Amino acid sequence: MTTKALRGRLLRFVGDPAELGAAARRYDEDGAILIRNGRVVAAGDARLVLDGFSGDIVDHRPHLLIPGFVDAHLHAPQTQVIASYGADLIEWLQKYTFVEEQKHAHPAHAAACATFLFDELLRNGTTTGCVYSAVYLASAEAVFAEADRRNMRMIVGKTMMDRNAPAALTDTPKSGYDQSKSLIARWHGRGRQSFAITPRFAITSTPEQLEAAGALAREHPDCYVQTHLDENHREIEWVKALFPDSEDYAHVYERHGLLGPCSLLGHCIHLTERERARLAAANAVAVFCPTSNLFLGSGSYQLARSRETSHPFRTALATDVGGGTSYSMLVTMREAYKALMMHGERLPADQAFYLATLGGARALGLQDKIGSLAEGAEADVVALDSRATPAMAHRAETVRDLDEELFLLMTLGDDRAVAATYVMGERLHARGA
Repeated sequence: MTTKALRGRLLRFVGDPAELGAAARRYDEDGAILIRNGRVVAAGDARLVLDGFSGDIVDHRPHLLIPGFVDAHLHAPQTQVIASYGADLIEWLQKYTFVEEQKHAHPAHAAACATFLFDELLRNGTTTGCVYSAVYLASAEAVFAEADRRNMRMIVGKTMMDRNAPAALTDTPKSGYDQSKSLIARWHGRGRQSFAITPRFAITSTPEQLEAAGALAREHPDCYVQTHLDENHREIEWVKALFPDSEDYAHVYERHGLLGPCSLLGHCIHLTERERARLAAANAVAVFCPTSNLFLGSGSYQLARSRETSHPFRTALATDVGGGTSYSMLVTMREAYKALMMHGERLPADQAFYLATLGGARALGLQDKIGSLAEGAEADVVALDSRATPAMAHRAETVRDLDEELFLLMTLGDDRAVAATYVMGERLHARGA
C-alpha cells in the first residue's frame, strides 16, 4: 500500500461559480492531499489531513495545488501541424492536416507523436483529454498504448472518414465500424481508457458511415461520440449541400443517432436556435476551442448562450491542438477570455479554472473520478507557480487575493507555471527535471 501527501495552497471546486459564486470553491491557504494507492483519502486543511501522518510529504508551498486539467478536444496526429498558415478551416485541413495525418499509417511515427503529445500534456498540467487519432488503426493503438503506459485517463477515438479526403486517408463504413469495434473490445474500460466513436465531421463521412457510427453508439451506449459542429461558415454551407434533407448541421448527427449525453461536439460557434434546443434536449456537450477559433478566423463561441434557461447545455474547454496554437489550458483560458470579451461577455478566473477542472469532468460524466480531489477520487493533481516568470513575479507583488492570482495565472501563465503534474498520485512531470 502506497501512501503519500502533497502539501500546498489547495484549491478545488464543488460547483459552478456561475451558479454558486464563491461558494462553488474550496480553498485552504495551507492545505494537503492525502493519497493512498492513487486515490484521494482526504483533502483540506493540512493540520487536519496530516494529523498523525508520518509518511512521505511532498511540500509544494507556496504553490497552488489544483485538480489536473481536462482538455476535451485535441488531435494526436496534428502535433507537427500546429503553427501552419491557412486561410480558413477547409484550406488548412487540405493543405496541411490531411497531408500530415497520412504519415500516421506508420506505427513508429504514430508512436513517436503520441509520446510527444503526452509529454506536452503533462508539461502543461493536463491529465485527461479527448483525443482524435488518425483514420488508421495503428494511430489509435499508439495513442491508447501511450496513455495506458502513463496511467492517464484518456478518451480516444479512431477517426472515421470515407469521402472528401485523400484516398490514402479514408476508410469505409464497414472498415471504420469493424476497426472501432475492435478498439472498443481491446481498450474501452481497460485501466483508465475510454473509447470515442469518431466520425471527423459530416463533410468527410457519407450517410452510410454515419449510420455505421450510429450503430456503434447504439451497441455501446457507454462509449463517447466526438465530432465537429458549426465551426466555419464554409463548412456549414458544404454540409447543407451534402445533406439537403437535414434541417441543419446538428440534425445530420441527430438523425443518425449521434446526438446524446455522451456526444462531444467541437466548436459549436454558429448554432441556430433549433440546434441549441436540440443540444439541450439531448444533453450533449459543446466544446469551446478558443485558440483554434481565433487562429482560423472561425468566430467565437458564446458561453452565455449555453446557459440560457430556455435551452441550457453543457460546455467543455479545449485546446484543439493542432488548429489550436497551444497545449496549455492556461493559455486556452486566456484566449477564451479574449474571445468572449469580443462580444461583451466576461469570463471570471474562477469560472475559467472550473471549466478546466470540475466543469470538464462534469461534461465528460467523470465528476466522480476526476476534477474535484474529493475523497475517493483519482489523484490527478497540478502544482501551479504564479511567480514562474519575471513578469509574473513582478505582477504578483501587487496581487491582493486568490481571484487576482488566478487571473494572473490564466493571463500570463503557460507551461512554465506548472511546477509538477501528478497522475494517480505519481509525479510524471517536474519542472526542470
